Order: sequence, then C-alpha cells, then structure tokens
Amino acid sequence: MSVQDVITLGLERGWAVYSARPESEIDNANRDFIKPVSSMREVEFDVIVIGTGAGGGTAAETFAGQGLSVLMLEEGRLHSLKDFKMEELWSYGNLYQEALARTTEDAGISIMQGRSVGGSTTVNWTSSFRTPEKTLDHWAGAHLVAQSTPSEMRSFFENREQRLNISPWAGLPNENNAVLQRGCQALGWSTSLIPRNVLGCWNLGYCGFGCPTNAKQSMLTTTIPAALDKGATLMTSVRAERLMQVGDTIRGLVCHPVAVNHEVDVDSEILLKARHYVLAAGAIGSPAVLLRSGVSDPHERAGKRTFLHPVVATIADMGKPVDPYYGAPQSVYSDEFLWRDGVTGKMGYKLEVPPLHPSLSAGVIGLHGEELMDRMRMLPQMNSVLALLRDGFNDESQGGEVFLRDGGHPGLRYELNDYLWEGARDAYLKMAEVQFAGGARSVRLVHLDSEDYSSWSAAREAIEAMPMAAQRTKLFSAHVMGGCAMGENPREAVVDSYGQHHQISNLSVMDGSVFPTSIGANPQLSIYGLVYRNALRLAQQLA
Repeated sequence: MSVQDVITLGLERGWAVYSARPESEIDNANRDFIKPVSSMREVEFDVIVIGTGAGGGTAAETFAGQGLSVLMLEEGRLHSLKDFKMEELWSYGNLYQEALARTTEDAGISIMQGRSVGGSTTVNWTSSFRTPEKTLDHWAGAHLVAQSTPSEMRSFFENREQRLNISPWAGLPNENNAVLQRGCQALGWSTSLIPRNVLGCWNLGYCGFGCPTNAKQSMLTTTIPAALDKGATLMTSVRAERLMQVGDTIRGLVCHPVAVNHEVDVDSEILLKARHYVLAAGAIGSPAVLLRSGVSDPHERAGKRTFLHPVVATIADMGKPVDPYYGAPQSVYSDEFLWRDGVTGKMGYKLEVPPLHPSLSAGVIGLHGEELMDRMRMLPQMNSVLALLRDGFNDESQGGEVFLRDGGHPGLRYELNDYLWEGARDAYLKMAEVQFAGGARSVRLVHLDSEDYSSWSAAREAIEAMPMAAQRTKLFSAHVMGGCAMGENPREAVVDSYGQHHQISNLSVMDGSVFPTSIGANPQLSIYGLVYRNALRLAQQLA
C-alpha cells in the first residue's frame, strides 16, 4: 500500500517553512526544502501561534481558514514519515522534550512530552476522549468556567472527531490490551474500547516514535499542512523567549534559535510582531513564556496548579506470547474507579494499558545486571496496566508549580503527599487484581521494593504494606495540564473561559495549560474541542 508523504509534497509545492537554526536540519529528510530565517520577508502577522501541538495546530488551521496571516513557532523540528524509523534511540532524542529525560524537580515523576512539529500529537498513542461531563460540571461550579457545559461543548467535540477521524478502535485489541479487557469482564468491572484518531491504521504499535504511515491523524499530518496550504508560515528550531508588554498590549515577541541538542543561542535574537499572540506551548512551556516575559500577573497565577495525571503501573508475566510492542498501543480502558468516591472524594483513576518497548521497559522495571537481562528476555510474554490518577479535584490535590531554572528553562515542582499515595496504593491493588483475573502467572509493581507475586492474595498483602515514597514508587506522566487556568475570576485564573488573558488585550492561551484541573482522561480531544471553539471565536473577531 502506497502512503502519501504530505509533508514532502507540501514542501515541494513551496510551503513557507523556515528554520531559525538551519544546521539543526542536517539529518532531516526534507532539509533541502527548509529555508533559513534570514530569507523571511514577513515579520508581522495577524496572529503568532507559539507551539504546534494539539492547541497550536488546531488554532493555526482555524485562523488560516478565516483568511488571517499566521506564523507558527516550534522549538523542535519538522519531520515527515521518512524520518520515522520506529527506533527508540532516535525517537527519544529527536521527538521528546529533554530527550525523554524531563522530570519534576525532585525526579519523583518522569514527564513524557513531545518536542517537534505536531508536539505530543506526533508521538502519543492516539487515545481521544471527550472531556468527562463530571469534569466540565466541576469546572463550572468550582472554577467559574463559563459556557463550557457538556451540551455547549458537544458540537465542538463532534467537529474535531469528524476532522481527525476519531472513533472507537474497530480492530481486535492486541493481547496486551485484551488482558485488561478479560480481567475487567471476569471481575464485573466496566470496560470499553478507546476512541483513536487514526485513518487506515497499519496496527504496527510504534505510535510513540512518530507514525511511519501517516495513519495517525496528528497535527503534523492534518491541521498544520492545512494551515500551510492556506498560506500560513512555519518557523522551526526557535524558542519564544519573551513577550514585550507595553501597557495592556503585547508589542513584540523576542525569539532565540535552538540547536538540535536543545541548546538556546541567546546571542541571536529574532523580533516578531503580530496583532494577536497565542500561547500554545503546552502546560510547562506556556507558563514559562509568561514567567520569562514578566507579563502582568497581579495575583501570581501563572504556573500555579499544574496537573499531571500521575501514573503508576504494574507488569505481569502471562506465561504465553503477548508481544506488548505490537498492535494498537491503547484500545481498552476501564473507568470503574474514576468517579467511585465522587468528584471531590478520594483520588480516582482510569485504567489503561501501555505498550512495552525494550529500551523504555528496561529503564522502568527497576532491576539491574543479569536479573534485568533475564527479565528482558521475558518481554514477549509481559503485559502492563497503568492507572491515570485524577489530580486537582480535591483541596489536598493542588498540583505543581512551573518555575524558571538557569537560562530561563522551565522546571516543575510537584508535591507528592498522602492523598496521592493513598490513590496510588489503591490503584496498585486494582491493577494487580485485574491482571491475575486476566490470566497472569505473576505480577510485579513498577516500584523498587516490589517482588514478583504469584497470587492475588500475596500481591495484596505486599501492596498494603509497601512504602510509598518518591523515586521508590515510580511515577510517570504524559499529560501535563494547567498552569494558565481559565475562569471568570481574575484572582484565580490567568485567562477567561475563551482563553483571553485577563490583563493583556491581545494575548490568548490555547492549549491544555488552561484546564483548571486535570481531565480524568487522555486530554488531546479536550484540547482540540476547546481550542477549536476559542480559536474560531477569536478568528471571527480579528477578521
């Protein structure tokens, strides 16, 4: 089956794509088509969109579709399917923030975020859920988010589902996901199929390394090409350093080139101007731009209440072939425990399955030497289950805080407290139980104090006594949210319910950083729907 390389074809047609650091494109398959910034003729636009992920890609297409001149800025590089060779080593270094080494300040939580054109949509596992109705209702009541009820948001979710071909996975779950499905059914727990944004999926299982067939309907293959076709401009390998505020208006944006090794060239400045500026750099990147800029923040809300869906995981030996690296990475989920204790009660969680690729698996199992080698030989018969812990809904779950490290690089502090550990312990219990119910021969927690447990009763006894502590309990996150919260009260929120900054007249935020809490589900469709609504409104105002 032939696959159309939309990126190469677009570049050949003459897309306006520039690199602030051309030498960073040296190993890029399309480097010959990417122009140096010095050849750009335009430096003023109707809208500058900072970031090209779920928020930035959606916003850029919407603005361009309304006839506005648009500049998209991206710290990473532009890749196409020719670059995606399903190799862990290349992918982590080229497609992830800090080469997949980003963590919270105390290294208690590992953070997986994309860093290339398309952002995390280029490397995520395609799970696409609408914002849960309980989450939207909570935002309206507790955080004064207006006009975002389930009924008011329905048409925007439907629009994005159609645009990005989002529907429940139509194929059979791979064996890794089938373990969760069988276990839930045996225990009488709710379970369903995950909606995925794919079209003609080859079921390879390497979604986290960039899709080599363009089946994933990421921003890289959908909205960004559409925006470029409509005349938008893309600048890669560039960091938005600071917004220049005069009164209640942004009058310019200072940027710096970024090398492929993430080094920022602070000696070179690029000055860009627009009528309106849109931050869509993600829930760590967007607050960082505000903090570097010193933008008006009288109530000191920028960077506060940043949420992660902290993830805990278990690994099972199924005693038969699972091949957890092949097939759709996530196709089955259970919300049995997501709202079990109410919206503001104990920390609820969503059960899903991660793929297990060799390098990443070896790094998280927690073993060394021959013991690790022996375990990795068992990888073809291993299964894993994860729990997305729903943070931000309880007074004891205030999330983290984005801060600036040396050189203006962002960091994240995130408190690990008893409320979170109680949720993690309960999740470990349920994950082990469902794996044994699904046919596991033994189960091991992704925890430094765990052993292999050959029965549910042995696992339960060990988990109930196991210490929960940072770095011993291995926590992960691929969902960073909050830090520029939306709401109608400027004392509590950075932007209003449509993403408009409360203090700056020509600045908006359109990404997951506007969420006042975590979502309680994989957040990309929540970003798509909300940003599409907000960008359409702003585009009509500007046009």
